[in-house]
Amino acid sequence: MLWPEGIAVLLGLSSVTLMARQNPLAWPIGLAMVVLYSLIFAQTRLYSEMLLQLIYAVLQLYGWWQWLYGGAQQQPRRVTRLPAAQMGRDLLLGALISLLLGGVMVTLTDARLPWVDAALTGFSLVAQWWMAQKRVQCWNLWLLLDLLYVLMFSLAELYLTAGLYLVFCGLALYGRQQWRKELTQCAS
Repeated sequence: MLWPEGIAVLLGLSSVTLMARQNPLAWPIGLAMVVLYSLIFAQTRLYSEMLLQLIYAVLQLYGWWQWLYGGAQQQPRRVTRLPAAQMGRDLLLGALISLLLGGVMVTLTDARLPWVDAALTGFSLVAQWWMAQKRVQCWNLWLLLDLLYVLMFSLAELYLTAGLYLVFCGLALYGRQQWRKELTQCAS
C-alpha cells in the first residue's frame, strides 16, 4: 500500500497548496487524489472515508466549475465570509450526516473506527462545500479536521497519510492567511 499512498500524498500536497493560492488547477489534481484515496480507504476498511472520496470526486468537479464560472455574471468566484446563520445550519447538517453515517457503518459494516470516521466525513463535506464556494471559514474547519485526521490515520496505520494531514494543518493556516488577505483587499 506504500506506493499508492505515496502518490496520493503528493497529489494531496499539490492540490491543497494550489487551493491556498486559489489556483483552479487544484481541482483536477484533487480529483486524481480522491480517486486513488477511495481505493486505499476501501482496502483499509475506512468506509466512510471511501464514500467521502467518491463524493469529493463530484465536489472536485463542482468546485472547479465554481472557481472558474460560479461567481456573479459567470465570473470566477471571489473569497467571501459565510454568514453566521448559514454557518450554523451547515455545521448542524454536518453533525446529522455524521450521526446517520456512523449508525450505518456500525450496523452494516466491519468499518474500522466507524464513529470517528463518520464524524470526520460529515464535517469534511461541510468544509469542502465551503471551499468550493470560496468561504474563508473553510480553513478554520479544515485545520480542526486535519488535526483529528492525523490521529485517525495514525490509528489506522496510514502513516504517510497522517503526515500529509499534519502538513495540511500548516497549509490550512497558510490558506486562511491568503484568503483573508484577499478578503481585506476586496473590502478596501
